Amino acid sequence: MSKYDVIVLGSGPGGYVTAIRASQLGLKTAVIEKESLGGVCLNWGCIPTKALLKSAQVFEYLKHASDYGLYVTDYDKDFNAVVKRSRGVAEGMSKGVQFLMKKNKIDVINGFGTLKPGKKVEVDGTVYSADHIVIATGARSRELPSLPQDGKKVIGYREAMTLPTQPKKMIVVGSGAIGVEFAYFYNSMGTEVTIVEYLPNIVPVEDIDVSKQLEKSFKKSGINVMTSAEVTKVDTSGEGVKATVKTAKGEQVLEADIILSAVGIKTNIENIGLEDVGIAVDRDKILVNDYYQTNIPGYYAIGDVTPGQALAHVASAEGILCVEKIAGMHVEALDYGNIPGCTYASPEIASVGLTEKQAKDQGYDIKVGKFPFSASGKASASGAKDGFVKVIFDAKYGEWLGCHMIGAGVTDMIAEAVLGRKLETTGHEVLKAVHPHPTMSEAVMEAVADAYDEVIHL
Repeated sequence: MSKYDVIVLGSGPGGYVTAIRASQLGLKTAVIEKESLGGVCLNWGCIPTKALLKSAQVFEYLKHASDYGLYVTDYDKDFNAVVKRSRGVAEGMSKGVQFLMKKNKIDVINGFGTLKPGKKVEVDGTVYSADHIVIATGARSRELPSLPQDGKKVIGYREAMTLPTQPKKMIVVGSGAIGVEFAYFYNSMGTEVTIVEYLPNIVPVEDIDVSKQLEKSFKKSGINVMTSAEVTKVDTSGEGVKATVKTAKGEQVLEADIILSAVGIKTNIENIGLEDVGIAVDRDKILVNDYYQTNIPGYYAIGDVTPGQALAHVASAEGILCVEKIAGMHVEALDYGNIPGCTYASPEIASVGLTEKQAKDQGYDIKVGKFPFSASGKASASGAKDGFVKVIFDAKYGEWLGCHMIGAGVTDMIAEAVLGRKLETTGHEVLKAVHPHPTMSEAVMEAVADAYDEVIHL
């Protein structure tokens, strides 16, 4: 029986990062993976979706080339080639993880791992043991009882990335990051898209101003948005699919070629031996402490299977913290109030901290600043004037409570707010940090200036 210091079950951005950090700390490490290294994120999520979205963005540029004084008279798209490029990007990233495993002398065990008592994992009849076992098995597309997925007419995100032909009409159920990213992609490619969202606003976890701006931008792009709406029944018996949608005005039937169900995720914790080991679970989440230890000594869990935000960068941060604690380092618990969230549709969305409503509900006396990209020189020159930066500060102490952005490239800008909040930066300190001109990032400084009645360019 092979013996390790650390065995990681799953090789997504939580698992493989955990394994690398463990190896860096001198721990003999193995990773168990039933499919491809990199997990859902690298193979079926974060990375290949961004490749699809880039193709959509380039296609949009071609359609609007005349806005930039350019004339492209002959252009078209090859949907299968777009999908093929995306798969190639994913394959390249997965090979990159393979290289990192070899570089860091991490054993890769291929197969389905099952936890056993006594700090053991069984893979296809072979038993491996370790002093520490980290569960990082991730999640998959969640299914609603009223919206069972058949993989053909009612699909999840995985099928949406590799459709053999582009649908003429698509219904997207759910408007979180996955839903709106695919809505943007398929709409840009020429599919007629309708979003159906149960809650009153799309991207419902975002600040209300961001939600309203995205809905406005989507409608301008030709996406049909239905909020406070629920799919109650689906009929797949015909050539396409019919969805019965319940709204405040009554029921209506929508017809499409395909329905994409984007209503969240379900953790991959079935049949991995949690019950045999006695690991505590609440609904479909593994219960852990601040250092990702389960109730059974020697067993840990990170990423989507735990109660924190289901984001790739959260899983990576949790894994690093977990093994650094195992290695005896002094670590501080992760601050889940300072985790950035990003949505890569067009316009992009990025946010961190409290929304304006949350800040008010928590009793803060706040200062709110907002700077529209329509007033930004760089945005105007780039032809990307949709959106804004919104900041929220505590009026009493100047604490940066929240930052919410929607516009071109904002997912690359949000780290300023994350770092500022981590360092307990005040609004006045942001104002005195000189931002380069002309850039989109100036909008952060200008929004802060607006909060303190010092804005120059509004």
